[in-house]
Amino acid sequence: MRAWNAPGLPVLPVTGPQVVLHDTARGGKVESRPDASGGPARLYVCGITPYDATHIGHANTYVAFDLLNRAWRNAGHDVRYVQNVTDVDDPLLERAAKVGVDWVELAERETELFRKDMEALRVLPPVEYVGAVESIPLVIELIERLDAAGSIYRVEQDLYFSVAADRAFGEESNYDRETMLRFFAERGGDPDRAGKKDPLDCVVWRGERDGEPAWDSPYGPGRPGWHIECAAIALTHLGGAFEVQAGGSDLIFPHHEMCAGHAQVATGEAFARVYTHAGMVAYDGQKMSKSLGNLVFVSALRNSDIDPMAIRLALLRHHYRSDWEWTDAHLWQAVDDLADWRRALALGAGAPAGPVVEEVLAALADDLDAPRATAAVDAWVKATLGTGGLADTSDPDAAVTLLPVLDAALGVAL
Repeated sequence: MRAWNAPGLPVLPVTGPQVVLHDTARGGKVESRPDASGGPARLYVCGITPYDATHIGHANTYVAFDLLNRAWRNAGHDVRYVQNVTDVDDPLLERAAKVGVDWVELAERETELFRKDMEALRVLPPVEYVGAVESIPLVIELIERLDAAGSIYRVEQDLYFSVAADRAFGEESNYDRETMLRFFAERGGDPDRAGKKDPLDCVVWRGERDGEPAWDSPYGPGRPGWHIECAAIALTHLGGAFEVQAGGSDLIFPHHEMCAGHAQVATGEAFARVYTHAGMVAYDGQKMSKSLGNLVFVSALRNSDIDPMAIRLALLRHHYRSDWEWTDAHLWQAVDDLADWRRALALGAGAPAGPVVEEVLAALADDLDAPRATAAVDAWVKATLGTGGLADTSDPDAAVTLLPVLDAALGVAL
């Protein structure tokens, strides 16, 4: 599947610090860099199920881990970034049936809109952008490996993965069983299905149902489960024990726990070295979600003549791991702040830029602390524009120094 077009990325004359990230599994910060073999830093970010347009909650996640991609590159590393598209799944099929459109057409249309939103927000594209449908041969191969390991069993026409086969099950989320059962029921699982060995066992191959798409397999016609899709794509395109598995915090369980379980049973090694998660964005007092209908769409903002860089800046004002609420006030403040940044940079000369460059790169290397980085730029803008006629223009090359850093590190092109 085609990804979106890459923005230009300035090469900085300075090297940023090594990146430290919060690891959900260990509950604290750890250094994240490629291993000593000299390969790239490998990143997998779970993609969309394309049954509706990109909302601010999606954008928050993808902008967050775009900062990681950039921070690794600024620290001198090559990056291999992979993302999936769940272009066949229950929510997509249900939406297509409800609105009376072909599910393939719906998936293609919404995926293309997502591409345009990512381009507008200057998110670096993955090197591999893989749909669930095109990954079916990979999924079947992984199921066969799990079957050979004795971790697959059948319930009627469906195949299930036994979580008991993974000795590390639960170590990614660190949730107790009661919490796991609650989230499993809320997030697409079927803990009450009769015939399962464990209520937490998850579907890896959903047998064919009337009126649903299906593909041939050694296990009968059907389609992939959600979790094994990402596990198969990541293992194929990144290999085992890759650097970072990322996504929204609602994916901690069951999705990322199950992905890890599949991969670890199949390979005998860790799925990822670090699991890191973005917080949830609320609107009107509740988590932004399609089921609640409280969505703010990136495309709608763009079509209302909002500068995409203002949307990105509004997101950067919040630490990626925090839960927060989107408001119009956040957006309009970002619009005003962006105007001030442009006004200060247009002067050419300004307050000393060197300390700002150092602070921006250090902040982003420290668990992607975008609020700290943008605050450093705000302080420079205030000093450069001055108050009461006390502007600081002691650095004649300030704008030339700062513009590429704002782009390469923060993704804000001015």
